[in-house]
Amino acid sequence: MKLKYVNLLAVGALIALGACNNDDDATPMPVTYVQEDQMARPAINTVFVSAGDKDTFNGTIPSAQNAAFGTKFKDRLLALNPGYTTNLLGLDAATFTGVLSTDVLSVALSGATTFYDGTHVLTGRKLNDDVITVELILLFGGPDATANPMLTDDHVDANDKGFLDTFPYLATPH
Repeated sequence: MKLKYVNLLAVGALIALGACNNDDDATPMPVTYVQEDQMARPAINTVFVSAGDKDTFNGTIPSAQNAAFGTKFKDRLLALNPGYTTNLLGLDAATFTGVLSTDVLSVALSGATTFYDGTHVLTGRKLNDDVITVELILLFGGPDATANPMLTDDHVDANDKGFLDTFPYLATPH
């Protein structure tokens, strides 16, 4: 009986080895990756990119986004806030929309990592950063963050569940 199982294993090994070939020199199949979505700053993408432009915007590399969408972002900013002059960062409409239309999340390699902490702005994002309020302040708050006070805070000041102290840090869903 043992010999029968040994023969079966030997036949299985021969079949497996016979099915292998030396494909190390084969030309690899080309793989095409397609950018489906860009959401480094989701609220900005949602507000400033029209439904008709979503696919094009999401397929545009960040370094080309300002050239392709900067004017549309500026027009949208001025439609939302016709009195816009500069914001808390001191950026005029053209400069600010250049920052907005390049959908990347900047990260400070040294110093504070935060969306805004009173001193550092757009140097990254911590889980507990109030991103929407910061974006509203930059859009509507003017140079000292006090213009349009009814438009500069979403009044959502906490999550429904706290963050965990260990990885993955996000609370489990309800």
